[in-house]
Amino acid sequence: MKEVTAFKTHLERLGYSKTSINMLPNCVKSFLEFTNKEALQIQSKDIAHFYNHLQERPNQRKSGGLSESYINHHVYALKLFFAWQEEKGAITENPISSLDFKSPTSKPREILTLTEIKELYESCENHKERAVLSIYYGCGLRRSEGEKLNLKDIHFRSNLLYVREGKGSKRRAVPLSEKVKEDLKNYALKERNPKGEESAFITNKIGKRTSGNSYNNILKAILERTGIKKEITLHCLRHSIATHLLESGLSVEYVRDFLGHRHLESTQIYTRINKKQLWNLNNI
Repeated sequence: MKEVTAFKTHLERLGYSKTSINMLPNCVKSFLEFTNKEALQIQSKDIAHFYNHLQERPNQRKSGGLSESYINHHVYALKLFFAWQEEKGAITENPISSLDFKSPTSKPREILTLTEIKELYESCENHKERAVLSIYYGCGLRRSEGEKLNLKDIHFRSNLLYVREGKGSKRRAVPLSEKVKEDLKNYALKERNPKGEESAFITNKIGKRTSGNSYNNILKAILERTGIKKEITLHCLRHSIATHLLESGLSVEYVRDFLGHRHLESTQIYTRINKKQLWNLNNI
């Protein structure tokens, strides 16, 4: 479908993640195939009918219906799609603007305590495991940002880690505490074993870039050596560092900068974050 292909190109130009660039147009495609209409012909009742269809449709992979998250992805995709159609003048009235949808209920985010974070670090068996914790907790990186991290992105002399391509193609610099820098440096000097010209900071057994699933497996292995019963993911580590920074006195604005939720020149972040407010990391 030409409309779907053009929408995908639009998302690419806006700097959406690869996952969103693939997923959102597919959601729109499913909708248009269901209605058997072009975007110009769509009315609010068509979207409402599709939404009800998703609510009733059985899950093809497991028993039960579709998840709230899956349905919400489709709603979000259609909102973006028709807003774009309206913006470029392809439609005169946005058919989804008058509709209300049930907000998905989300599970409360698991947050680790400082004691639990310390337990994770103490359960590490090698420098690589500590480096992984320091990337996702100590630096608060997203999973995809950790996957893309290269050796050249870490400036040990200036105590900075550069995220070259964050969410929405945003760049930022993350200040390194002394302990985090030590963990990353120990791995780089003692265990990193790249094959050929591999640029990735964390490499796997064959010297290539480590995938997101492998990072999850590393975290799972560390977690199994602890007494922590929480369901922890890489993103939980990011949520945890955000919480701990706020508890240590850092303002919301500074934490947003640290996590890359705002667009600022990368060097501005380091000058604004007070190293003394990262003291918790130095006690791990």
